[in-house]
Amino acid sequence: MIDVQSQYDHRNINIDKVGVKNIRYPITVMDRKNGVQHTVASINMYVNLPRKFKGTHMSRFIEILNEFYGHLDIREFSKILEAMQERLNAQSAHLEISFPYFIEKASPVTGTSGLMEYLCRVSGSLSHQDGYDLVVEVNVPITTVCPCSREISDHGAHNQRGMARLAVRFKKFMWIEDLVRIVEEAASCEVYSLLKRPDEKYVTEKGYENPKFVEDVVRDVAYELKQNSNITWFQVDVENFESIHNHSAYAFIERYRT
Repeated sequence: MIDVQSQYDHRNINIDKVGVKNIRYPITVMDRKNGVQHTVASINMYVNLPRKFKGTHMSRFIEILNEFYGHLDIREFSKILEAMQERLNAQSAHLEISFPYFIEKASPVTGTSGLMEYLCRVSGSLSHQDGYDLVVEVNVPITTVCPCSREISDHGAHNQRGMARLAVRFKKFMWIEDLVRIVEEAASCEVYSLLKRPDEKYVTEKGYENPKFVEDVVRDVAYELKQNSNITWFQVDVENFESIHNHSAYAFIERYRT
């Protein structure tokens, strides 16, 4: 049959990324406590397309993905990218996997156990020019108490939930749990899936005694990461969903290790 995608394209324009997006697919994630965790990911797969070709072969992305069924995890990223490059005759390949990751977490006083969900993302790329690159990202819900509100108020202080996003490049493998812990320790207080009354009292009082602006949170995370020689690059941003304002508060830091 005629291979339309391989036909010549007269417009003479390279395409940076072309492929398939939002594939729902089961994956395996390395879990520090249980060895592995099975979850469902949303997957994007792209390659570059040289100017002379009309299109790419979309079905080959799914074929490659199916070949790694049952052992699709971070350790296989480079192999998947190599297969994409080879099978699609591409100079560069890109793989993005977004998934929910669950950590069993005990409440601070009663020790009541519950599962916390953290949205994670692993992005990999491979190119003849730049080589192999891997970025791991975690999104961590946090609680903050406003230092200004506490300072000027006779009673209480406004507090809110926020979302911190941390993305890193590293020399050696890092556990998702360690990245989550770095963020949670920088907040006024952690977020829990289940709290009893003694726990709620503890969380409320801990946050009040540990007020943080978004600026404080991103700086504390950045300070911790700068001490870690395994980290070669990071981005951290925090968005606070302000409880008394009609807007969010936001801060962002990006750094390369020199």
